[in-house]
Amino acid sequence: MQAVILVGGEGTRLRPLTSTLPKPVVSLVDRPMMVYMLEWLRGHGVDDVIMSCGFKATKVREVLGDGSQLGISLRFLEEPDPRGTAGALKFAEELLDERFLMLNGDVLTDIDLGAQIAQHEQSGATGTLALVGVADPSSYGLVKVRDDSSVEAFLEKPSADTMLDTNLISAGAYVLERSVLDLIAPDKNVSIEREVWPALVDEGLFGFVDDAAYWIDVGTPERYLQATFDILEGNVRTGVAEKLGEGFLSVDQSATVAGRAVPPAIVGAGSQVGEGSHVGSLAVLAGDVAVGENSVVERAVVLEGARIGDGCVLRECIVGPGVRIGDRSQVIGGAMLGENVVLGSDNVVARGARLFPGMEVPDGGLAF
Repeated sequence: MQAVILVGGEGTRLRPLTSTLPKPVVSLVDRPMMVYMLEWLRGHGVDDVIMSCGFKATKVREVLGDGSQLGISLRFLEEPDPRGTAGALKFAEELLDERFLMLNGDVLTDIDLGAQIAQHEQSGATGTLALVGVADPSSYGLVKVRDDSSVEAFLEKPSADTMLDTNLISAGAYVLERSVLDLIAPDKNVSIEREVWPALVDEGLFGFVDDAAYWIDVGTPERYLQATFDILEGNVRTGVAEKLGEGFLSVDQSATVAGRAVPPAIVGAGSQVGEGSHVGSLAVLAGDVAVGENSVVERAVVLEGARIGDGCVLRECIVGPGVRIGDRSQVIGGAMLGENVVLGSDNVVARGARLFPGMEVPDGGLAF
């Protein structure tokens, strides 16, 4: 089976994490974000993947390689200019089989693709959209389906007072027949959501509802952290579960923990946790992270090579690679520090503040 993954966006909502790295290869728990999708696809029999790239495409290719380590064939296409979701698919036309999967690369999910493909075949559909129900549909466009699973209509994001009879949204995973490409003009910026799907209503467009699936769009800092926590807690089926084991804790054999590691948590290779400090619950220390004495890291992600001083508090935050944090500083409340930020002692970064790569803050310079 073949799949096309759209990864052309710049990931602006995740800056400063994506200021220096394209989103598909930003680390999520213990591997590049895109690897979760590739492992999920491989588990459903997909062995040929085309990556439709835009922003920093060379870096994506460098990190992911040819896919052989994951047991798949991985090919890359780089759009000459932004062409939208359908335009990107049309650009890949010469490489596509008679039937293929199309996927939004921003998603972490464990939808049953095998069941989706089976329904597609049984219904004789031209296209089958994976659909998931959400508790709060106000942030999404909605999809109405009939009893036979055919798509009846698409609804724009509803206002707060709208009476709704569906909470289904598109999960960004589609099974498509090649004939869909005939609906897309070449060399144009075309949206598959706004232009192609409406044209297919009553013309072979179906929805596949997976009520048991996990799904999240990892597009904002809040959702990045939520996806991290859900992976650590095993709320989504991933390869990380085996690494964590029944104790929901993974401390690399080369790591040194003089304080405590509280599950669920991961302490990566070469990392050090000083006396009186605790990491977790719901914390990730990537490789070669150093945490000083009497510090707290919980509900937080600290990426490769970061250095955390003594008496610090890191909570509900994301700390980028190579960051330096001085003694007694706090990074809390959804704050993000980009790559190689230097934060002096006795600072407080909170309320969702973002420090961009290379910024330097002197001792006591911030108190959000």
